[in-house]
Amino acid sequence: MAVLSRATQGELDDALERFEPLPTIHDLRKPEVGLAMVRGRIGGDGSPFNLGETTVTRAAVRVQPCAVGFAYILGHAPERARAAAILDALWQDPALRAAVEDVLTPIRRRLSAARTQSAAKTEATKVNFFTMVRGDD
Repeated sequence: MAVLSRATQGELDDALERFEPLPTIHDLRKPEVGLAMVRGRIGGDGSPFNLGETTVTRAAVRVQPCAVGFAYILGHAPERARAAAILDALWQDPALRAAVEDVLTPIRRRLSAARTQSAAKTEATKVNFFTMVRGDD
């Protein structure tokens, strides 16, 4: 689900095209936008604190015959949430799982490359602090 939540609308649309014609889809929970509290920790391990609220879009669908898919997308993105939920439901069908994994592979590669690029940018700004021994002792 993490890969689907980070995919662009275009990537999700391209992925769904591979499964045309789609089976019957029933919206269990139409895409809806709500608020979620974002929590943080100072230094990654300190006491948690409320950082603020963010919008989240969620959707749930049933793909016939019986698979149910869910999606939560950060931000206001009803179409993305529904498309991600459909792909989540298709992934649960053992006969389609390999095909869904195939369409998710390019998305995983893009996300990995973006993560690597971001880490390289962060590493370039890293400052190492050290203590020098003073001569008065």
